Amino acid sequence: MDKLMTLEEWARANYTTPPSQGTLWRWAREARIHPAPEKQGRSYYVRPDARYIDPTKPLSVSSSRPPLPRKRRRSAASIPLVERIGNGKAT
Repeated sequence: MDKLMTLEEWARANYTTPPSQGTLWRWAREARIHPAPEKQGRSYYVRPDARYIDPTKPLSVSSSRPPLPRKRRRSAASIPLVERIGNGKAT
């Protein structure tokens, strides 16, 4: 198991200008750091390889498959009168 470090130590190791303690604690409470920090007593401890995850940016998923084509919806004008009435008899 990796040795845990405090959030402040982690921030100093990963940022040239580390965020404030309040910001780091908010990130920990809101699960913005992965793997999640552990709260022991009054302090949060995190693995050295933990990373901040920005919730406003979507996760990039690399896929070699192209996206699926969208199905075209039929307009009411293109549906035969028999289907629009619903009883199976045309009037």
